[in-house]
Formats: sequence, C-alpha cells, structure tokens
Amino acid sequence: MNYLGIDIGGTAVKIAHLNEDGNVLTTDKYSVNFDNYETPILETVLKSVDVFIDKYNVEDFNGICVSATGQIDVNKGEVIGTGGNIKNYDGSKIKEVIEDKYKVKTTVINDANAAVLGELFLGKAKGYKNVVMITIGTGVGGGIIVNGEILQGSLGIGGELGHFSINNKGNMCTCGNRGCYEKYASMTALIKKVEEELGIKEINGKDIFEKISTDENISNIVDNWINDIADGIVSLVHIFNPDIVLVGGAVSEQKELFIDKLEKQIKTKVMKNFLLDLKIEAAKLGNNAGLVGALYYYLKDGEK
Repeated sequence: MNYLGIDIGGTAVKIAHLNEDGNVLTTDKYSVNFDNYETPILETVLKSVDVFIDKYNVEDFNGICVSATGQIDVNKGEVIGTGGNIKNYDGSKIKEVIEDKYKVKTTVINDANAAVLGELFLGKAKGYKNVVMITIGTGVGGGIIVNGEILQGSLGIGGELGHFSINNKGNMCTCGNRGCYEKYASMTALIKKVEEELGIKEINGKDIFEKISTDENISNIVDNWINDIADGIVSLVHIFNPDIVLVGGAVSEQKELFIDKLEKQIKTKVMKNFLLDLKIEAAKLGNNAGLVGALYYYLKDGEK
C-alpha cells in the first residue's frame, strides 16, 4: 500500500510518495511564502500536490497523511492557532478540504509531534516507550512520547515545548508571555545574542559555529546558550522521566561543539535517579521526520 505524505512548513511544503514501511519513494518541495502568504498556504498546498502527482506520475495512493506547522486540532484536522506568524493560515480546514478533493482518508498532526513519531517509527527513538524530543530552529518545537503514545492533550496541541517559561521576568514572547523557552533556546535567540552583544550583522548559525574555535566571545555566548537549552531539558526530564532525549534541527549535526556539551550540562544538573540509563542523542531522520511520522500516525491512529 502506498500513501501521499504532505509536510506543511512555514516556508515550504514537502510532498512525498511513501510505502507502508515508511520508505520515501519520491519527494519534492514547493514554496508556500512566495508572495508573503497572500495566497493562503492551503491553496498553495493543493496546487503543489497536483503538480507533484502529475510530475511523478503518482497514480495510486491509499490515503493522505499530513504533518503541519501550527496548533492542529487532530480531531478535526484543522489549524486552530499560529501565534500570529502566518497570515491566511489560521482556521485552515486541512482534513476536510483534502478529503473532499482527493476522496481518500486523511489525517493531520502537528509537525513537531510528527517528527518525534517519525523517530519512534524508524529513527533513534525506535524501541523506546518514553521520549522527549526538541527541535531547534527559527523557534523551538518538540514532541513527547509517554508509554509509547504521543502526548497530544485534549485537542492535539499538547507538547508545545517552545512556550514553557524558563524566566518569568525574561524576554517578551510573541505568544504574549515572558521568558518562553524558544526566546532563549532557538537558533534565532543565539543569532540575536551574537548580533546584539558583538555587533555582528547578517550572521547565521553555521557561521557562528565555524567561529567558535577562533572567537572567545562567540564561544562564551554559545556556551551560555547551550546552558539555557540544558535548563529546559532538565525540567522536561524531571517531569517526564524519558528513556531518551532527542535533539533535532541542523545544529544537532554539531556533535562535539553542541550535542556533547549539551549532554554534559544536562547530566550535571539532572537528579541522579533520573539519570539511570538516560540517553541524549541527535535525531536521525532530518527533513523526512515529519513525513515518516505523519505516516506512522495515519497507520497507528488514523485507521482505528
């Protein structure tokens, strides 16, 4: 059996033809912010799916599994919140519109939750029942597996790991609260800190890590950033007592300069009984995690 996977992000939609084992047979991606979202994302997604089907001669799929950015009501398959960051997206009835057009069963899940399910299915979390995963990028996303099941809450919007506070007198967040985790732990936060403290403009995360060995000031800023990331993970470990903590995003490819330092900080701060057999590792699936996880969700929950 084959499936169509759709991974809707803030800048692009990835579309894939997958088999039931999670193998990606064909994949491509298309811009969704080409006109600053004047064209609603869902409209762009539908056009992109048609282009994909035609380009790759995808004639057969048994269902559609969607991973989507934003707060997703998994029961309705609808976007119910975006933090105000993407116009013409809040309220998108993804499941209803796709099922109406393509006449096949469709499931929709938040992209961060899909990513951790992908790791559970075919990645570093395979074989574990309790998992915390954070993804570090423009913001901070994440997902939580408890006793083998994704923690979603009553609507499917649980596990919003970017928006618990690590400093209640800290920086204002776009969500309206202060000190949210992503205001300190995201790549955006690191870049902003380097720009503000060192006056360096137009720098990106890759540039920052390349300068660590030659610039002590940047090295210190990165170390403090890693400490902030560790503080949040320590709290999550104390709440959920996971078998493994996974870290995703491009920065997770930096083993010695990031993952190893992060692991050391976490294991220094976590209470000793929570450390028993605790693993801290980089996620495995990269850009395909959302697609694979959306399929896993479809197979496990969508066909009940």
